[in-house]
Amino acid sequence: MKEYSSNSASRRAFLKATLVAGIAPQIIPSHVLGLNSKISPSNKITLGVLGAGARGTADLVNFLGLDDVRVTTLCDVNQRNIAKAKTRIADAYGKADVKIFSDFKEFNADPSIDAVLMALPVHWHSIPSLDAILNGKHIFHEKPMAMSHEEAKRVQKAVKKKGVVFQFGTQQRSELKFRWACELALNGRLGKLKEIQVAVPGGFVAEDLPTQPVPGYVDYERWIGPAPITDFNETKLRRHYHENMKNFSLGMISCWGIHHLDIAQWLASQYSNGPTQVEGSGNLPSSGSCDAILNWDVEFKYDNAPPIKFVGPPPDKKHGLRFIGEDDSLFVTRGSLEADLDLQRDPQNKVGTMPIKLPVSTHHEGNFIEAIKNGNRAICDIDTAIQSDILCQIAHIAVKTGRKLKWDSKKEHFRNDKGANDLLKQRKFRGDWKLAKV
Repeated sequence: MKEYSSNSASRRAFLKATLVAGIAPQIIPSHVLGLNSKISPSNKITLGVLGAGARGTADLVNFLGLDDVRVTTLCDVNQRNIAKAKTRIADAYGKADVKIFSDFKEFNADPSIDAVLMALPVHWHSIPSLDAILNGKHIFHEKPMAMSHEEAKRVQKAVKKKGVVFQFGTQQRSELKFRWACELALNGRLGKLKEIQVAVPGGFVAEDLPTQPVPGYVDYERWIGPAPITDFNETKLRRHYHENMKNFSLGMISCWGIHHLDIAQWLASQYSNGPTQVEGSGNLPSSGSCDAILNWDVEFKYDNAPPIKFVGPPPDKKHGLRFIGEDDSLFVTRGSLEADLDLQRDPQNKVGTMPIKLPVSTHHEGNFIEAIKNGNRAICDIDTAIQSDILCQIAHIAVKTGRKLKWDSKKEHFRNDKGANDLLKQRKFRGDWKLAKV
């Protein structure tokens, strides 16, 4: 995949080159081609934001910096989130001339939207996403995939059926140091790779949150959605809290784990299709409103790849990845790569010292837009997302069962363990909420 640039070839040049070459793009919808008067004169991709909380706002800001995108629509049940997002849009465009929805079905059905940024709380990471995809929207899908593997697989099936572009929000694949670290290992610069160590922040013990009256700025019943109903407390709306509550998330083993496990999987996938065994242990808080997993120690074993050891929180308080080779090792985290100075040659991997190169992206949101325009796969496409998310899912199940589990990467289920396989199934949704058929 070519590196993203905001000065990508224009639609006209792309079409001309395609016709001259005698080929058709793999994925390019009619509105991106400018047919049926669905594309603006400036050839911008129209983006709708589904979920404008903390994570959604961070992604929104990155999209607002792209010349070939126009944010046109917002959807959230929290009016304070809407107000903050409109301020960001006004700062970028001079005014916040956007449509506002509170119902994701109405939002997803809007034909003027080309692509959707989905950044809702984790317990909403399947039903609205699936609906958007089935409405033909390209989707930038925040991580993790969902609260169960079965839900994630339904989303994958929809992406394949509709032929839309999917980008997973594991933005570290668009950071040079993570790609460089993987390339160093793949090119033998550490010697034979013996182990990949992954460490992320763990959960936390919180106070018991008292019941509060529901304020007028949020539709709390709809915020709860498919999750079990619980009393309102404003603190639950904060990402740090609801991502550590079992009703709304699997906890940091998934919400934080997916970031560094995705990089570990990027490396391990060059050797093997997936793990063959997982086992682990962990603990839950004994009190407080945050009841998701507190700490864990998990190991994935592979037939043809080094094992991955996955812990949370890290004993030395440094989260990131450590690649251990027979000759050397390195540690990589956001913005930093720690390695022997002799390793740090040719960081751009341009002059042949490291012939094995991984796909390049320098802007995660931009890579998504380029994929829509050019009919490419995004750097974290749906298949990549599923394979990385599986590690979070089976790590959580291994801790929950306390058993050594055999994993079939091809069939994506546990071997001879019905109890563990039952935990891969869709969680029970509240009320009438359900996943759409694909």
